[in-house]
Amino acid sequence: MTSKLKWIAWVGFWGTLCLNLLIPGRTFAQTKQNTCLDCHSALDGNLQVTADKWATDIHMVKGFVCVDCHGGDPTQMDDKVAMNRAKGFIGAPKGLAIVQMCGKCHSDAAFMKKYSPAERVDQVSEYFTSVHGKRLKDGDINVATCVSCHGVHEIRLVSDPRARVYPLNVADTCGMCHSNPQVMAPYHIKTKQKEDYLKSVHYEALVKKGDLSAPTCNKCHGNHGATPPGIGSVANVCGQCHAVFADLFDKSPHKAAFAKMDLPSCVHCHGNHEIKKPTDDLLGVADGALCVQCHVAGDAGFQQAASMRKGIDQLKSALANSEALITQAEQKGMEVSQPTYDLIEGRQDLTKARTQVHSFNAANVEGDVKEGLKITVRTEEKGRQALSEYQFRRKGLAISLIIILAVIVTLYFKIKDIEHRQKEE
Repeated sequence: MTSKLKWIAWVGFWGTLCLNLLIPGRTFAQTKQNTCLDCHSALDGNLQVTADKWATDIHMVKGFVCVDCHGGDPTQMDDKVAMNRAKGFIGAPKGLAIVQMCGKCHSDAAFMKKYSPAERVDQVSEYFTSVHGKRLKDGDINVATCVSCHGVHEIRLVSDPRARVYPLNVADTCGMCHSNPQVMAPYHIKTKQKEDYLKSVHYEALVKKGDLSAPTCNKCHGNHGATPPGIGSVANVCGQCHAVFADLFDKSPHKAAFAKMDLPSCVHCHGNHEIKKPTDDLLGVADGALCVQCHVAGDAGFQQAASMRKGIDQLKSALANSEALITQAEQKGMEVSQPTYDLIEGRQDLTKARTQVHSFNAANVEGDVKEGLKITVRTEEKGRQALSEYQFRRKGLAISLIIILAVIVTLYFKIKDIEHRQKEE
């Protein structure tokens, strides 16, 4: 080997060595045989960890190896030496040890900056504010820990659709425990939450409409600090998305009334997991309306409910009539772009009126109803004018056709008369 080749080989050796020592997250063990995978890929059940499975884990992608979490010596084939406690081997941690193991890195801000600077480092402290964390501290090792939700050797980024904590998968992840009667029995917790959620308008928005911002379990209960919202906080939970409704409710007479009766605000009427799409049938004093569950004929609330429903029905009917007229005129080829645009504003007023229901003040609903009715009066008039103009045009066309036909007939006979005279001459 020439001196030049020797020099290149020498630089390559030391360069590779320095690269493995200096790159964050990589250990010298990575340049040697990983006996952990050699053994565990041949095992069965929970002990099996194959190279293919581990290759999908975000920690492996970032350069971590088995020893970084489990300790031990991955260069030794003798299991007694490889899994020697004196070499820091901790095996498969359970309970509190899992949280401590994950928190060793994920609670270290300086360490996390090397890999994911934007990542939060308060997950562990937040976890111990949750029902899961509090029970774990009390010695209950059956509660959910980090690996219960994120997985073990196939942990993926939250943004990865295959991750257990990806929005579309969260309900299934929580349901692994919360839909299992045997797991929930000691805690006396119902197991229909997921079943009910799958019937909700939130699930429909998330899965069927593809809106990843739609609520799933963690959006309402929290992530690491998962706790059932109490009576005093449920409105704030719903108000994260439904801010306008929450603000109206806070200013309504129901705010104090619900607090006095110790009733949860939003969920008392809409439910919690099986939240159906609200309709006007929920309002008013007819059978099936929510208002009559508390209010009886003669009281102020009963009258307010009846008034609000009457106003909304009146605007709905007026909008339907206007839309029918405008549609009819449009189908006949008439120019109705302006009233069509006006109807959009009318429908917005209907939406505002429905929103004002949460103020539980009939006067507020009536204000938006009146604005909408003004628009329907205007659009109905324009619709009638367009149809009237259409009829006028039809009559004008008919008269024109008759005149044209008369002229044609007259010309025909005139030509025949001229031809007849020419023959006689």
